[in-house]
Amino acid sequence: MRHRLGMIARQLGVLLATTVIGGFLTAALVRHSPGFDADERELDQRLGAESREAIRAEHVANHDVLRFYAKQIGATLRGDFGMSRSLNRPIGELIRARLPVTLSLMAVGVIGGWTLAFGLALAVVMWRRRAISFMADSASTCALCLPSAVIAAVLFGTGGPVSAIIALVLFPRLFDTLRNLLEDAYSRPHILTARSKGMGPVRILAQYVMPACAPAMLALGGVSVIMAFGTTIPVETLCDLPGIGQLAWKAAMARDLPLLVTLTLLITLLVQSCNAVSDWIGAGVERKTA
Repeated sequence: MRHRLGMIARQLGVLLATTVIGGFLTAALVRHSPGFDADERELDQRLGAESREAIRAEHVANHDVLRFYAKQIGATLRGDFGMSRSLNRPIGELIRARLPVTLSLMAVGVIGGWTLAFGLALAVVMWRRRAISFMADSASTCALCLPSAVIAAVLFGTGGPVSAIIALVLFPRLFDTLRNLLEDAYSRPHILTARSKGMGPVRILAQYVMPACAPAMLALGGVSVIMAFGTTIPVETLCDLPGIGQLAWKAAMARDLPLLVTLTLLITLLVQSCNAVSDWIGAGVERKTA
């Protein structure tokens, strides 16, 4: 028990440290990027001298990255994410409005990608037909060669289901790993013995194969959620979907430092949390099946 609590404490420490460092690096990169002090609002000829001076003052306040970041972290801990400079709206309100779109897109993509990859991998391993293996490998290779932006542009341009884009992006990245896991499981002596005794394929899969593959699949599940979230940025941007990915893109283009730092903190926290949860669950399953 003490060892388990120590491991959890270490992982929580790594999670918090990574989140804080990731946010600071984002703030520093944006602050020192070319054109940080440029603001499109100054191009408006209707603005007076006072308005232009106020816009410049906003940038001056963000020049000291350490002071800005410390202030931003303190406000975030109090639940105040601040205002988006480019969209002129509270950041918390923007995130709450856009998060359901991203979560729905990710859920459909992860479920669809896993269903397609696992179904084809299981068919290849169980039936061992050259034609099935060739078709599955060809589909995986073709999907892997296409960037997510190209898949999004093709499906969106042809009126296809946008929710299928993430599934097609995840499928080739999951297929080979799942096939290798299943091949390794089906080649184990006790499973070969069960098959030789005439045990049904469904029972073998549920009773022997899945428990053997569960820890690695859980770890892969956490990675697939992270990959799905990364794919939402080009998908939402190209398909004009009002989600977190599109918001991050707009913040980067506008050099909106408060919004970028807040999104970086949340994204890093999500990534590290997914990794930690999948590791904890995988370790628990492995202990039970050992």
